[in-house]
Amino acid sequence: MTKSYDRLYVEFLYYFNVARDYFECHEVMEELWLEEGRHPLYQGLLQVAVGLYHYRNGNTSGSIKLFSAALDKLDNYPKDALGIDLGRLRDDSRLYLDKLAHAEERPFAFYDLDVRILDAGLEALVEELRLHPPEPHEED
Repeated sequence: MTKSYDRLYVEFLYYFNVARDYFECHEVMEELWLEEGRHPLYQGLLQVAVGLYHYRNGNTSGSIKLFSAALDKLDNYPKDALGIDLGRLRDDSRLYLDKLAHAEERPFAFYDLDVRILDAGLEALVEELRLHPPEPHEED
């Protein structure tokens, strides 16, 4: 039996791993987060994306706040959740946060993180979006 994933969640993974558009990650995940009753797991994933968005745009302190908040939420979930390797994303986010905390004395170039997808069905859905990208959401 194949697990069913919300279209917005699949779009989030597409924008995170393929398009590297962290603003769109925020848009689609916030919509899903609100639809799903403000689930902390979705909020934590959203905050990782926004943390990357802030650092890419030169806002180190904002990035630190978002990565810290994300880890506070994501630490409450198993290593494999929602068809992804959440444990690895947490580890990668902790490393990013550590680098951010020392960025003033040891500056580092922005780099993307990847959400490792464990579920082959979910991977196929993200690949379908890579082949046929979704329309970006309207800005509020």
